[in-house]
Amino acid sequence: MGGTAVETLRESLRGEVLGPEDAGYDEARTVYNAMIDRRPAVIARCADVTDVRAVVRHARASGMDLTVRGGGHSGGGLCVADGALMLDLSGMRWVRVDPEARTALVGGGSRLGDLDHEAHGFGLGIPAGVMSTTGVGGLTLGGGHGHLTRTYGLTIDSLVAADVVLADGSFVTASADEHPDLFWALRGGGGNFGVVTSFRFALHPVDTVGLAVTLWEPEHIGAVLRWYREFLPAAPETLNGFFATLAVPPAPPFPEEIHGKRMCGVVWCHTGTADEDELAKAFAMVGDPAPPAFHFATPIPYPGIQAMFDELIPKGLQWYWRGDFFDRITEGAIDAHRTFLEALPTDLSTMHLYPVDGAAHRLGPMDTAWAYRDAVWSGVIGGISAEPSDADRIRDWAVGYWDALHPHSMGGAYVNFLGADEPPDRVRATYRGHYDRLADVKRTYDPDNVFHHNQNVRPAQG
Repeated sequence: MGGTAVETLRESLRGEVLGPEDAGYDEARTVYNAMIDRRPAVIARCADVTDVRAVVRHARASGMDLTVRGGGHSGGGLCVADGALMLDLSGMRWVRVDPEARTALVGGGSRLGDLDHEAHGFGLGIPAGVMSTTGVGGLTLGGGHGHLTRTYGLTIDSLVAADVVLADGSFVTASADEHPDLFWALRGGGGNFGVVTSFRFALHPVDTVGLAVTLWEPEHIGAVLRWYREFLPAAPETLNGFFATLAVPPAPPFPEEIHGKRMCGVVWCHTGTADEDELAKAFAMVGDPAPPAFHFATPIPYPGIQAMFDELIPKGLQWYWRGDFFDRITEGAIDAHRTFLEALPTDLSTMHLYPVDGAAHRLGPMDTAWAYRDAVWSGVIGGISAEPSDADRIRDWAVGYWDALHPHSMGGAYVNFLGADEPPDRVRATYRGHYDRLADVKRTYDPDNVFHHNQNVRPAQG
């Protein structure tokens, strides 16, 4: 991109425009996953909707590839590409809560921590992720699940409207009443349809919750998973718990003698009570499958449970991940979890099974673009390391783990857990019978596939 074109764009925006020669460019191009090292031709840090429209139109007029960055948490680094124009929404990071209407208007560059903080001041929140540094935009457009999913559903189940800049630079609001086809597609269809400059969410009562962490020795993984697969789907929807294989972090509340040990466990969130005595009673069942090696329970403000992993896995680590949906935990899957827990390549690498049942099952399969309303768990395998030299090792472990688990899956994955190097048929499998409808919506709103740096749904032909 020539200097004149950069200057033209710079003169068009209120926000900052950075080229490779500018101070701040290298920081602006980095994303959460340090395995991604790409150099866009120019970075446009939009300050408002008018900036976004100008950048989209500039990309169209110049023929440049366009990528869109919200929080920068995309595992495959889909928000940044070599030689492209990066539309960066981080300057549109704001939240406005209406406590009487119980709604929040959220800027497209906001992070979950921004929304959690502002909504918590009114005793409100939404089900969204498990890390406060995650971008609201990417998580929501993929569907979104988190600690409150069994209680309040998916993130998209709380979305009531979205402001969108389309591929031609025009601006629309999508809701159940306006552009309902686009609104349907935005709820789970990823970043295929435009740049969402703001989201409007319905908020739910949540204040202090009960946090608990239970860990068991690796030899108990079979007993724990057989218990967990029966216990959690039958538990009250106020109780959420994701299963994990992990190395114990060298940090509180874990005692030093188990730091670094390979274990399996469940991270619990109880929205029904935060009273310490009641929590002790509610979690008395954790000894049923086998005696825990560690158990800890405490009341915690909801933003606290959302931020509990932020320092353990900060920006700048090497990441490689794969995912799948599951409606059951088979004996073959249990064998795979046992094998790959034993082979954990680094102390940061992990596997999580996030519950997506409970309230998430209240909507019908056709209500949103999320095609797996019958799934019970959304699984993700994360090979993680601070060392670039571990890149091949963590990738091989994650792919091997996925290869062993995939035959026991439902065939598709949460779109935000798809690896960047997976074949196109994985995107189709993720959307099941919704794919063709999404392709029709894509043809209407982005017929030239301007927004293709994503888990791409190509426009329908004809």
